[in-house]
Amino acid sequence: YVDNKPIENHFDTEGDIPARTALSDKISKDLKKHGFKFIGSTIIYAYMQAIGIVNDHVKSCHLYKA
Repeated sequence: YVDNKPIENHFDTEGDIPARTALSDKISKDLKKHGFKFIGSTIIYAYMQAIGIVNDHVKSCHLYKA
């Protein structure tokens, strides 16, 4: 889905970070087509953050890399 490159977001505040995106919607729909039942877009986006597909560290975070 991301061609082996993490999505680097550049948010100013934590409130700017979305709960879901078009990509998480797409992945969720794909998984549902394969028989998954309880796999919504918000769960997928949180998983994407957890495994490093998406980098949502805000600009003021010490882990943020420009």
